[in-house]
Amino acid sequence: MADGASRAFVYLLRCRDGSLYAGWTTDLAQRLRAHAEGRGARYTRSRLPVALAASWEVPGRQEALRLEARIKRMKRREKLALCPSGD
Repeated sequence: MADGASRAFVYLLRCRDGSLYAGWTTDLAQRLRAHAEGRGARYTRSRLPVALAASWEVPGRQEALRLEARIKRMKRREKLALCPSGD
């Protein structure tokens, strides 16, 4: 978009070991493929397979960065409460 505004996504992944990973991207499908193929974050590479637990669309990069940081500061039970299944 010409005005610099574009959509972005914040997501939570559930890793094989049960841990949760928060991240953000402008292309959710591509980023999920990268994680699944071991090309995502270093944290998830050793915890494959990963599954999408939740995602949120936000107006742009800055909003995504803020939401990701807020989620990363949450306790595990708070993160789990964000997931549709709740567990």
